[in-house]
Amino acid sequence: MKIASFEHYKEVYKDSVNQPEEFWAGVADTFLWRKKWDKVLEWNFKEPNIKWFQGGKLNITENCLDRHLDTIGDKAAIIWEPNDPGEHHRIITYRQLYEKVCQFANVLKNNGAQKGDRICIYMPMVPELAIALLACARIGAIHSVVFGGFSAQSIADRIQDAQCNIVITADGGFRGAKDIQLKSIIDDALVTCPSVKKVIVLTRTRTPVSMIKGRDVWWEDEIKKVETQGATDYPAEEMDAEDMLFILYTSGSTGKPKGVVHTCGGYMVYTGFTFDTTFQYQPEEVYFCTADIGWITGHSYIVYGPLSQGATSLMFEGIPTYPSPGRLWDIVDKFKVNIIYTAPTAIRSLMSFGDDPLKAKDLSSLTKLGSVGEPINEEAWHWFDEKIGHGHCPLVDTWWQTENGGHMISAIAGVTPLKPGYAGLPLPGVQPVLVDENGKVIEGNGVSGNLCIKFPWPGMLRTTYGDHERCRTTYFATYPDMYFTGDGCLRDEDGYYRITGRVDDVLNVSGHRIGTAEVENAINMHSSVVESAVVGYPHDIKGQGVYAFVVCPNKHSDDELTRKDIMMTVARIIGAIAKPDKIQFVTGLPKTRSGKIMRRILRKIAEGDTSNLGDTSTLLDPAVVEDIKAGAL
Repeated sequence: MKIASFEHYKEVYKDSVNQPEEFWAGVADTFLWRKKWDKVLEWNFKEPNIKWFQGGKLNITENCLDRHLDTIGDKAAIIWEPNDPGEHHRIITYRQLYEKVCQFANVLKNNGAQKGDRICIYMPMVPELAIALLACARIGAIHSVVFGGFSAQSIADRIQDAQCNIVITADGGFRGAKDIQLKSIIDDALVTCPSVKKVIVLTRTRTPVSMIKGRDVWWEDEIKKVETQGATDYPAEEMDAEDMLFILYTSGSTGKPKGVVHTCGGYMVYTGFTFDTTFQYQPEEVYFCTADIGWITGHSYIVYGPLSQGATSLMFEGIPTYPSPGRLWDIVDKFKVNIIYTAPTAIRSLMSFGDDPLKAKDLSSLTKLGSVGEPINEEAWHWFDEKIGHGHCPLVDTWWQTENGGHMISAIAGVTPLKPGYAGLPLPGVQPVLVDENGKVIEGNGVSGNLCIKFPWPGMLRTTYGDHERCRTTYFATYPDMYFTGDGCLRDEDGYYRITGRVDDVLNVSGHRIGTAEVENAINMHSSVVESAVVGYPHDIKGQGVYAFVVCPNKHSDDELTRKDIMMTVARIIGAIAKPDKIQFVTGLPKTRSGKIMRRILRKIAEGDTSNLGDTSTLLDPAVVEDIKAGAL
């Protein structure tokens, strides 16, 4: 939605809140529907039961591909930059992308995929990953993408939960200086996944892999078969607006990952609308989101949002510091990027290299900057604004979550005034409220509380896969008739929102949510560990680091080796992303008499703030706190 001025934003916002159904119907009208909806919205937050655009029929890929063919068929849909700057980049037009998606939809059909099947995708950041997502959506299969850094155990958990029957992967992947053995990790995962009947393997790294007869097939061979059959088209499956589009697993405050479910109609409308509105996207702009498609940011703002709006989306296989810390700026220079959307972790990491990597890089094409994943601290905000945007690019600090589908609170590029450290104002159609511990709404400005949303929006999750009760208790049971975000928030005198961090037992490490219970479960799997407690602490690059307090009475004499063993255990069970940054061995944990671990005390110790631990007299063994303080790292 194009918004002309701050005054215009206020008008649009007011209308969107006063008449939300009319507002969202107007937005939905800009998309292609096979059949219009009978009812815009039906909802209650008690069960919860949310339905948008009921009776509407569509296919999201017709909105991302088919409808652009006559107008911008020859425009670049995806620009792909490989990990190795010496390898040639690829540019795929909308017409070529359409053909490749139809081709791979035929491959899926040939391999037994049906509408409603769950298909697990575990791939490197190559165009075929986007093609695989779109092909699943085209045939009406539900994709479940697993980030390429997760372990075999994590993949197995996700495949078992969704009962996937097909896995799409690659022989391996390149990420910085590392080669990741994707197929071999999949093979380990599939030992406990009898539901999987087919594995489609893309050639990327030419790593030797095991191929099991009857189960494993090569992507390239399957494409050749389709070409031989002459199957160049694939009519998109008609989907109901409330049919499932994908499942994306996210960490919760219990050890088991939860499958967030997004549906075809509402998600399409919301990602397209938020992409267009937040970035005020213009047709000629080159847009570069540095995220991985394994996370929600990649789903919403590399694939579905940009493509539904006919944008040119740049996809990067590597990492910002390889082969040098100027890599992102080389890409901006090379492709004359106009919009860059990245994470505070990446910005802080690049800041640490000083100004040298910026020398001789032409960043003059940039017109807009975006930040995602966690609140951006003011120092990083100013560096990004001054060194990358040269003070003339609006910087949108977008707040949203996997469960939200798209941006919720954000500045609108070039429209709303900016405040460093603040996400800003709610986007049209989003109705945030702050509540106190008892769920009482806190009115007015200059206040802080827990952030909730009081009215549905089209991109919100509908359930957690196979466990609706978990969805209800996690998001809708804490405060009656509200969606609880799990975040604390401050609303300043101007009504601007500033996210102050998680209020539940979830860490935000490099913009990725990791449940403390999940990490504790993995640490406790180590043979010498009796018990553990995990908290977050401020980390210069990651935002939050993982600090583990571990009770390990029978450890080897070498503490450092035991620490490394514990880290390997966590990496094996969850993935390297969850490895603790600090492990402190302790004789016991601070517990109440009922056995609850007082994480508040551990958090203070991890942060180095031991002067104000509050009343410890109610603890089962107050002396344990002194021991922990004395051994703090």
